[in-house]
Amino acid sequence: MKKKSVIEAVIFLTYALFAFSWVAGSMLSKEITRDFGVEGVTAATWSTNAITIAKVIGNLIAAWFLIRLKPKKAFAFASFLIVAGVFGVWSGSYPVYVFSRLIMGFGGAFVIVYFGPIVMTYFTPEERPLVNGINSIAFNTGNLLSLLFTGSLFAALGSWRSVIVVIASASLVLLVAWLIVSEDFSLEGKVQRGDPSAKPYGLSDGVKEPFNWILPLCYSGILFAYIAVFALFPHIPTFAVPARYLSALMISSGMMGTVAGIVAAKKYPLRVPLIRYSGLIMTAFIALMILTSHQYLAYLSAFLAGFFMFLPVTAMMTLPQELPGMTPGHVTVVFGMFWSIAYVVETICMYCASVLVDMTGDPFKAALLVQRVPGVVFLARDGTETHAGRFGLREGGDA
Repeated sequence: MKKKSVIEAVIFLTYALFAFSWVAGSMLSKEITRDFGVEGVTAATWSTNAITIAKVIGNLIAAWFLIRLKPKKAFAFASFLIVAGVFGVWSGSYPVYVFSRLIMGFGGAFVIVYFGPIVMTYFTPEERPLVNGINSIAFNTGNLLSLLFTGSLFAALGSWRSVIVVIASASLVLLVAWLIVSEDFSLEGKVQRGDPSAKPYGLSDGVKEPFNWILPLCYSGILFAYIAVFALFPHIPTFAVPARYLSALMISSGMMGTVAGIVAAKKYPLRVPLIRYSGLIMTAFIALMILTSHQYLAYLSAFLAGFFMFLPVTAMMTLPQELPGMTPGHVTVVFGMFWSIAYVVETICMYCASVLVDMTGDPFKAALLVQRVPGVVFLARDGTETHAGRFGLREGGDA
């Protein structure tokens, strides 16, 4: 097996296990809060909120650590934080446990940002759509592992603490594997166009680029819809079929959409049309799913909504790597801003949806908000076509 394939397997599984631990902790929240003597739904969600907060902040500072520690140590540090998040399980204090999840969240935030420079360094432009597509389902893979094994692990081990320790132990094995197979590489990299000796690209440079704001804003609508399917829709009883079935169908079809997205990204060099029209079609099918009174139409709409939700993700992950003059250091800043902004916008949207429910007493109103927000993908037109030669809008593979 080629070294780069082993490296890809390690980084993919590292983030998948992070997701496994995150979701497992959420699934076991009742047992966790009961052990700590904590009551209330708000208290139970603090550990999940801590991870979200860490991801927002961690995404932004990931580039700083990469520059100072170099790639091998930076990813190892991120992996160590994921493993170190286990310390809170032995604490008798719920705040300390929440803090440990915050630490773990920083590790996950760093890892997902480091996907970009690692893929750009080890894989050719022709290989990147496939690898980016695979990496885009790392969280879904961890989510699936959690759904399949959290219950059985808890039943076999008899303790939520043991479940978290087992997952952290697997993450520790991956940390050791990374230290063995990885190596440092230049953040200047081999640029596709432009001068490789250009000055380092920092966060201050990133905030001046409209593209670095527009792409995550486009993705935030998709992210909001994805999270709402699991966090919000189960509280809405008026759908034609129970929301849990719609959620399961959407995540299953999303896997198929990812495969199709990989094929589309490799075959068609135009990124923005795929992103925009996938978002439009997804929005239409979400609307049909929540409005129809026919069960079979609801199932079909859920399937197609999930498919088109994931179809453009590979293009979104690949597009920044195709900018002229792009380097691993530059792409780290781009993806740091991407994930941070997307999660901030998603969090605001989810808060607005919750307030809407409280104000109106009608959770279906929140579903209508979820259906409309993905329309922000149409920002991609005005924000990128003014730089048509830069952002994957012309034929010929590399932009």
